[in-house]
Amino acid sequence: MKLDGIVALVTGGASGLGAATVRQLAARGAKVLIVDRDEAKGQALAAELGSNAAFAKADVTDPAQIEAAVAEAGKLGTLRVAVSCAGVGWASRTLDKTGKPHDLELFRTVIGINLIGTFNVLRLAASAMSKNEPTADGERGVIVNTASVAAFDGQIGQIAYAASKAGVAGMTLPAARDLAPAGIRVVTIAPGIFDTPMLGTLPEEKRAALAADVVFPKRLGNPLEYGSMVVAIAENGYLNGETIRLDGSLRMPPK
Repeated sequence: MKLDGIVALVTGGASGLGAATVRQLAARGAKVLIVDRDEAKGQALAAELGSNAAFAKADVTDPAQIEAAVAEAGKLGTLRVAVSCAGVGWASRTLDKTGKPHDLELFRTVIGINLIGTFNVLRLAASAMSKNEPTADGERGVIVNTASVAAFDGQIGQIAYAASKAGVAGMTLPAARDLAPAGIRVVTIAPGIFDTPMLGTLPEEKRAALAADVVFPKRLGNPLEYGSMVVAIAENGYLNGETIRLDGSLRMPPK
């Protein structure tokens, strides 16, 4: 797919991996709708990118808000790329040291945002894309979801997060199969440890310890490398139904 002139929608697009993806898509000539709950950051990024970007405030778990965001993207042109980067990563063990069980509402919240929110975006974006005129290859769009290496190497305290991201990875192939008749591809990226605002709050020694676990290169991932992977997926029409680990060959230890 050629990105120049198409429209892309990116959830969680105001910061971190999402903002890097917005920048990379815009640099390739796409018009990008930044979807996020943080209006200040989203509007600031849209202003920075000028005519190549717009902002829509929305919560991925709210069907009406995401439906409105997809409609807003359609006003910019033909929506052909949707990227889900919105997510949370709160930690809690199944049982704490006193034997107290994991808070069930916290588990529901993480699943609701990371997994159900991702599916909400996928289903509504796919519906809009299915109405597009196909390219010469019959393609109408591509949806890129964000899992995590925690889907495969979940650490102590990541029970909710790992379950949510494993669900995202698990949706990839059946979604690709479901959407094949509509000419829509589905690919998931499972990032390792990236230098995002979430990690920016950690002390430098902790960040260095995390980087040391990466096989090569021995550093935290640059969010722009995630954005570049999104671009590569969008441009490579034969890539479909796959979850790609983007992690410097990292395999997470138990803790």
